[in-house]
Order: sequence, then structure tokens, then C-alpha cells
Amino acid sequence: MKLARLMKVFVTRRIPPEGWAALARAADCEVEQWDSDEPIPSKELERRVAGAHGLLCLLSDRVDKKVLDAAGADLKVISTLSVGVDHLALDEIKKRGIRVGYTPDVLTDATAELAVSLLLTTCRRLPEAIEEVKNGGWTTWKPMWMCGYGLTQSTVGILGLGRIGQAVARRLKPFGVQRFLYTGRHPRTQEAAEFQAEFVSAPELAAESDFIVVACSLTPDTKGLCNKDFFQKMKKTAVFVNISRGDVVNQDDLYEALASGQIAAAGLDVTTPEPLPTNHPLLTLKNCVILPHIGSATNQTRNTMSLLAANNLLAGLRGEPMPSEFKL
Repeated sequence: MKLARLMKVFVTRRIPPEGWAALARAADCEVEQWDSDEPIPSKELERRVAGAHGLLCLLSDRVDKKVLDAAGADLKVISTLSVGVDHLALDEIKKRGIRVGYTPDVLTDATAELAVSLLLTTCRRLPEAIEEVKNGGWTTWKPMWMCGYGLTQSTVGILGLGRIGQAVARRLKPFGVQRFLYTGRHPRTQEAAEFQAEFVSAPELAAESDFIVVACSLTPDTKGLCNKDFFQKMKKTAVFVNISRGDVVNQDDLYEALASGQIAAAGLDVTTPEPLPTNHPLLTLKNCVILPHIGSATNQTRNTMSLLAANNLLAGLRGEPMPSEFKL
């Protein structure tokens, strides 16, 4: 009796244990992994993906035409351990009839928690305050020392009222936010009703918000959306937070806005590039808090993401419905 041919799967990085265990249990797959926490070099990826039926990648792996050509005609499924898909050459992937899995929903709560944490850390100047304790700057109680900005009676603007944007608003509402604004491709009347959020243009949101949280997807329309014109419309007391993708923001314009006092402060969990070079001008500013893209970084969330990515991959290879398929 002829044995069925095993399906070749390549995984571009070490992944959390629940996802890896699911792949390891798959008797119909031969799984190979880049055994490192660091990104696989592009040439090595092209070599290792050759002949693969399935590819499990991360958001830091650029899956472009060269990678797809190297993989060859056997590649049927790409599963990304991320909610974003801007690292995938979707037009090429669609042309080749390759299915794509991704991991929405499961990271919503963790990312929203991080967004609120970053907003509070930035607006209340916590890194500066901690540094003052360490360097002896804390001398006595002074009425205006280390004063920041509070959420009570404020206006919060959210760029992108999707799953994460809504989760952020839901967490901020109990802080006494007076008004929510949002912008996007179209109004989301049903979702916005929970927060009595108003749909406005991006310039209007910039001008009227005390706090701005960027939670939109990276698309051709949103790339560079937060630029010099956007920051010039913001209040001088406004705080800007980005948890979406670095390319939504023109970082040179953000630096100028922060350094000149055009806006009060910024908190970033995403940058361009990632990691941000240690000599980047933004890192010289006290009023800019930068985190290393840890929005979904809880043990539970990362394990759940990895399991979903693995199950997407296996279902796709077996011709079954994926738990979370990105429709092309």
C-alpha cells in the first residue's frame, strides 16, 4: 500500500508552546522550524521555503514575490501569527490561489490594555518621574512638578473604531471621558452607540481631541496619515498614542511636533523600522515613550495566537474551513 505523502510545513521562528504542540501532533505534516527568536534572513527563508505546502510566519517576515517564487507551486497556505497582514504580498498570493490565515480577536483585549497603559504612562509622565526618583531629582513636594494631563472630562479621538479601537474606548470610558470621536473609512453607527462616539473627519479629530489613539489598519489610505498637517491641527496639550503600525505615522514630523512643543507628548508601541535604532532622534525626547511592540505580549494571548495560527495552517492544508481566514 502506497503511503500518503507528508505535507511540508515551514515555520519562520520559534513559536509559543501551544501552537508548536499542535503542529508537532499533525501526523500528516513534516514540520521544519527556524530555531531562533531572531528573524530568519531573507535568503535563508527563500531556501527553506522551497517545496513547502504551508508557511507559518510572523509580522516581521516579509512574504513577497521572491519568497513565493522560491516556495513554488506546492505552497497552498500561509498562516501569519498576527492580526495585521501588511507584510504579505496579498495581490501575488491571491493570484496564486494561496489561502491566508491570521489571528484577529484573540489579541484585542491584551492590545487594548496596553494602549490604555501606554496612554496613562505617557500623559502622567511616568518614565520621567521614575528617572527623577533614581537620579536625585526628587527633592521636595512642588505644586507644579511632574504635572501631566488627566482623562476626566476629556475628549478622546480614536483613529479606527474596529475591534481594538472599541476595546480601548470601553476601557477609557470609566475614567470619566466626556466625549469620544472617531474616524475611518465609514461611520460605524452601531458600534459607536456604546460610547456615544461621533464620526468626524481626521482633521476635525486632530483639532478637537485631548488624547488621540491610533488603532487603524495600515492601508494605502492610512500610510503617513499622521503627518505635519495632522500634528499642526492638534492641541498643544494633546497626547498622541500609536498602537497600530509605525507607517501610519510620519516619524520625522512627529519628532518636530514633540521637540517644538506643538503637541505635549507621544506614546508609541509601533515604529518604523522595528526595532528602532538606538540613535533615533525620538529616543532623545523626554516627552516620547516608546515600547518594543508588546501590544499582545501576555503569556495567554501569545499562546492563543500561536494555537490559532497553527490551526489555521492545518485546516487550510487539509482543505477545511480555517478558524480565521483572511478573505482575499
